[in-house]
Amino acid sequence: MKLNKINVVGKFKHLSIREITDSGGYHRRVLTPDEDVSGEVQEIKDMAEELWTDEVKTAWTTFQAESEAELEAKFGTRSNT
Repeated sequence: MKLNKINVVGKFKHLSIREITDSGGYHRRVLTPDEDVSGEVQEIKDMAEELWTDEVKTAWTTFQAESEAELEAKFGTRSNT
């Protein structure tokens, strides 16, 4: 696949990636500030390094924890099994 486009989305600076597949179609995915981008192409690494400041990473982690707590309060603890 070949990188085609990167969009920055939302206050947590998610990277919306569009790639062109070998067959000419599109593959889309989203990277969040808690993800490891070491295996990505340099352009993605550079954008993540620039945009995903410690402040953004902390805000994203806090948001996730608060969202999980809200779900647990509303629905109770759920098992993944």
